[in-house]
Amino acid sequence: MAERSFAKEVQSLRLGAGEVFRGEGILGVTKALLESGVAYVGGYQGAPISHLMDVFSDARPILDELGVHFETSASEAAAAAMLAASINYPIRGAVTWKSTVGTNVASDALSNLSSAGVLGGALIILGEDYGEGASIIQERTHAFAMKSQMWLLDPRPNLRSITSAVADGFDLSEVSNTPVMLELRIRACHVYGRFDAKDNKRPAMTVQEALQSPRRDASKINLPPFTFLHEQDKVARRWPAAVDFVTRRGLNEIFDGDASDVGIILQGGMYNFVVRALELLGLSDTFGATRIPLYVLNVTYPLVEAELTRFCCDKKAVLVVEEGQPDFIAQAVSRHLNDADLRTTVVGKDVLPMAGEYTGAVVLDGVRQFVERWAPETITMAVATPPAPAESFVELQRAVPARPPGLCTGCPERPLFTAVKLLERELGPVHISADIGCHSFATLPPFNLGNTIMGYGLGLAAASAFGGSGDHRALTIMGDGGFWHNGLSSGITNAVFNDDNGVIVVVDNSYSAATGGQPVPSSKLSATGRKVRYSIQNAVKGVGVRWVRTVRTYDIAKMLATLRDAMTTRATGPKVIVAEGECQLNRQRRIKPLIAAAINDGKRVVQERFGVDADTCTGDHSCIRLSGCPSLTIRPNPDPLREDPVAYVDNSCVGCGVCGSVAHAAVLCPSFYKAQIVVNPNRWDRFLGAVRRGVIGFLQRSADRRRAVREF
Repeated sequence: MAERSFAKEVQSLRLGAGEVFRGEGILGVTKALLESGVAYVGGYQGAPISHLMDVFSDARPILDELGVHFETSASEAAAAAMLAASINYPIRGAVTWKSTVGTNVASDALSNLSSAGVLGGALIILGEDYGEGASIIQERTHAFAMKSQMWLLDPRPNLRSITSAVADGFDLSEVSNTPVMLELRIRACHVYGRFDAKDNKRPAMTVQEALQSPRRDASKINLPPFTFLHEQDKVARRWPAAVDFVTRRGLNEIFDGDASDVGIILQGGMYNFVVRALELLGLSDTFGATRIPLYVLNVTYPLVEAELTRFCCDKKAVLVVEEGQPDFIAQAVSRHLNDADLRTTVVGKDVLPMAGEYTGAVVLDGVRQFVERWAPETITMAVATPPAPAESFVELQRAVPARPPGLCTGCPERPLFTAVKLLERELGPVHISADIGCHSFATLPPFNLGNTIMGYGLGLAAASAFGGSGDHRALTIMGDGGFWHNGLSSGITNAVFNDDNGVIVVVDNSYSAATGGQPVPSSKLSATGRKVRYSIQNAVKGVGVRWVRTVRTYDIAKMLATLRDAMTTRATGPKVIVAEGECQLNRQRRIKPLIAAAINDGKRVVQERFGVDADTCTGDHSCIRLSGCPSLTIRPNPDPLREDPVAYVDNSCVGCGVCGSVAHAAVLCPSFYKAQIVVNPNRWDRFLGAVRRGVIGFLQRSADRRRAVREF
């Protein structure tokens, strides 16, 4: 159950020639793939590109009509390996994942793919998640494209440019027999726009047709002597073919301006920021009619040296707008201009930050500095100098309270980390090897648990150095998504083989929750077109784990006891705890329509909520420190003689009960109460309600009379 359904939107994928497509960037990419005759598609979900997998899942009937094979890959490496189908057959394939972490996982398959080369077009669509809004390590795809010599497209962030890049990417791949990367930043993935649609194409050859006529080319096998020939082929034939195609097709764009003695060379993805900066400086209009010439690199690798020469030959200085570091493009431009004996000065990271996302303010500041130095006479509009990024961040910290990312209301992982905090009270600090996923938020307040994060499913491998049989044991926490992605093989199996003595908690929340709620092999609920629900317990037992326990996460007392047993038992070998609890977001998505339908049908529906009795609450706030639930906050104490604010549960509560049960070491705090909200009550409900109101009213009136007597 993904976080968003595209069941309605995918109908726009049926649009044909003469019609206009309107929609989101991800839908546009899907449409472009179908118009390009793609034969197979795979990938691994991960923001900001994960919705592409959701769109294809919802579009299965359309894919089946066209003979397109689609599958969700077990990892990015599995997705990249799919492209092997394009090595020997003239069939087009596309895969997708979140970079750069996904590219790292897929690196082995990609290196082999780029070495052998492809016959059919091979397109890798990457969610370039770089910048302060990203959830990953800050690296760029550019380095990998250079290392393995795969061409890298970075189109301008509008639907026409993006969809054209898909078609051009396939053609470029086939002309140069090289896989092509197409990177889309998070904003480009979700930008809305329109373009002229074309008819969808059935694949020139389907994967089934390829199977019926197997082909084998020994020169495509990655073994000596062919690997040496592949390297020569990359340089002598593929690269020139790619440069020639980019030039003839005009994939890069030049926008002329009257200030012809300066210019800006920029990544295609930076186009909107640069034009906006020029507009604020009075050097462009909203539609991109610029006075400063622009050389837009919709293909950032390889660079076309002849185009660089033509653009720079009459300019005294050019600004290279290249996000991130190292500044590969600026270095290549400087080297080429030097080799061409051109005196054009290359400006880049001296006016723009070496690292960090190039936001509008950052680009404006860099462009202003460049223009003020090299073409001051062109500026016609005064713009207040923005504060430096570091100063802006300091001001932001002063004005806005810190709000670190945290677990959702009712998240089943919250009670697990509460139990770990209680365990540390008993046993002392524990080395905790964290993993990628929602549970990584436990490294932040209020839990502050976790020492390292090394990669998806690598939590246990990251703790392997501590896997001895001493008195202290390392604790690893990974999710079910990470478990199936990489954890079972590189973590669990490795621990069994080496007889490691650590403790592993696998959080089984039934989905790949961190990427939007996609199903995983252990998902309990069926997913369209998939056979699911493979037992994590059976999987770990199958590779030799002897100590396995399954605990419901919301049972904090049992979770605490199980953790204590795992950390102190004399049993040898890895200890695995499967902590079960359905992702609360997906649970709400699942049950809310059912509840609404039941209410509309007049059926009795009971919903639970928790609250705090302000007269009983002591203001200790243990519930907040050990839970941190977003629905749990504070409000002023109604007692004028007490200053400490009392706990308060707002209306976003989903009734999990964790906040109350953790307040005193897994014993329900007496200030918490549970209320049942009954919709469409029956006669018995109404009778009980009347009785309760009568009793409460009687007791309240009695208390009022006693209070009046005391005051008299």
